[in-house]
Amino acid sequence: MKLRLAGDTLLMAEYEPAIDPAVNARVVALADALRKRGVDGVRDVVPGYCSLGVHFDPLRTDLLALERAVLADARAVDVSGALLRRPTIEIPVRYGGPEGPDLDEVARFAGCSARDVIELHAATPYRVYMLGFVPGFAYLGGVPAVIAAPRHRVPRERVPAGSVGIAGQQTGVYPIETPGGWQLIGRTTAVMFDPSRAPASLLAPGDTVRFVPA
Repeated sequence: MKLRLAGDTLLMAEYEPAIDPAVNARVVALADALRKRGVDGVRDVVPGYCSLGVHFDPLRTDLLALERAVLADARAVDVSGALLRRPTIEIPVRYGGPEGPDLDEVARFAGCSARDVIELHAATPYRVYMLGFVPGFAYLGGVPAVIAAPRHRVPRERVPAGSVGIAGQQTGVYPIETPGGWQLIGRTTAVMFDPSRAPASLLAPGDTVRFVPA
């Protein structure tokens, strides 16, 4: 793991540049350890696929002490701890039809039936690697290679909230109506983000998700 400054308020902890469950588990565990440590002046810690952003107040933070804390926790993290004991989160999905307008296109890409796409997508346990794009949008991996259809070259201007999409080996649920270019194969009634709820996001990095055909 390497540390580097990205501006005067962000410290990046960077692991091997790969989309890999083992690498991401270390990132998520490091984020959890730093939150528990409570370093003075740290505003937020944000896990990515293979890196962790540590946002800090430069007027309150001893940068050298922060770097030492990050390195110490990185050496001590236990990826076999509580994160791996989280229960699997099931998300009901209505596949196909007007709620999954790209299901048939994904089936053509895969050379199989729409039912096969549904079965493959729903049979796979997905890891939440990170949140991004809009509040509550979780990047989930990994989609079975046979149905890993690429995103649209031209995004839709409006994708309804709850839409379930595929983009290569990633899948995810749009938490709000927004533009988007992923292949839409279904929709869920699950509320992915609610600012009045604690926590506001239904999913968190390190969670395991299964989609259940409704």
